Amino acid sequence: MVSNKLNWINEGLDNLKGQELFINIRTIDSPVGAEIIVDGKRVLNFCSNNYLGLADNPTLKSAAKRAIDKYGVGPTAVRTIAGTTTLHLELEKALAKFKKTEDVITFQSGFNANIATIPALVTENDCIFSDELNHASIIDACRLSKALVIRYNHCDPKDLEKKILSKGQSISVRKKLVVTDGVFSMEGDIAPLPQLVKIAEKYDCMTMVDDAHGEGVLGKNGRGVVDHFGLHGKVDIEVGTMSKALGVIGGYVAGKKLVIDWLRQRARSFLFSSAMTPADVSACLAGVLLLKRSDKLVKKLWENTKYFKSEMEKTGFNLGKSQTPIVPIMLGEAKLAKEFSKLLFDEGIFAAAIGYPTVPHTKARIRVMISAVHTKKNLDEAIDTFKKVGKKLGVIS
Repeated sequence: MVSNKLNWINEGLDNLKGQELFINIRTIDSPVGAEIIVDGKRVLNFCSNNYLGLADNPTLKSAAKRAIDKYGVGPTAVRTIAGTTTLHLELEKALAKFKKTEDVITFQSGFNANIATIPALVTENDCIFSDELNHASIIDACRLSKALVIRYNHCDPKDLEKKILSKGQSISVRKKLVVTDGVFSMEGDIAPLPQLVKIAEKYDCMTMVDDAHGEGVLGKNGRGVVDHFGLHGKVDIEVGTMSKALGVIGGYVAGKKLVIDWLRQRARSFLFSSAMTPADVSACLAGVLLLKRSDKLVKKLWENTKYFKSEMEKTGFNLGKSQTPIVPIMLGEAKLAKEFSKLLFDEGIFAAAIGYPTVPHTKARIRVMISAVHTKKNLDEAIDTFKKVGKKLGVIS
């Protein structure tokens, strides 16, 4: 029996269920690929961030196994005490070369990278200008920093400059930081980084981009949004993750050696949480080297993306403002999105409904994630199923 002091949780859960916002967590029983087994059912996978199909790549799996044989399964220490192996240093060196930056520091996840970095750069006497649709990890990191947070309109450089002039210049601050996602995970659009960087430089602001969904997707060989716009050396802090296009786990920050040295001394999840496991580090390293050698998978990803979007637009679906392999099928209400996702699953297509609080109340959607390992047959099957369900629910005619 739940005690009275926890009754508010029951009420909250009932409220979520009543609004069709309760999350039912499905169970995967196979490697992540174009086809997976979900809750015992084999379906086509359009849910994961496995952009390049590396989550089940033989080269990465072999690297992980070799690392376990040599180093064991875990570091059992933080990096600064006894958790740094030669593998960690090799990965950071390879990432720095790949990203064309002076240095890199790695973390246990992309979320941890943001949580560690922002509070290490700005404090209660400083100011952060943050895109209104930035990832939750950026939002939480800004809160932890205790800096003044000023949100600017999504992907709107003019509003950023207006906010800097009207608020940032009128308060006494030591440091100012402009932070944005590179690719926005729910919209699939790309930050106007050149304009943001120009404004930041004009007003002496540091710049930080979280490129979780740009890594392996944008730029030469998937080097990310900074490479996509040719802004090497112009962005102060590049945050990335190895859990999406690289198919493993882990986060990192790339930038000038001065910045990375500071993070090694002050980034709390680096200082107070155990290091990435040897298997993960080795698999990530293999993934970085694979991308450095070839852009074949990146090209295939974009070929699939363009085909899927083109065919879906012909049917009349609203794909929002997507510029990337993240394809939101805009539906509006959470109840409709959940029913749409359920009917897709019944037909063998796994594509998740996204609702509040991940997106605003009236902007629920099915978020489709395209991968390089999807075949044309996979894509055609998904397109046909979307048409079928869309007509059944009255979304398209």
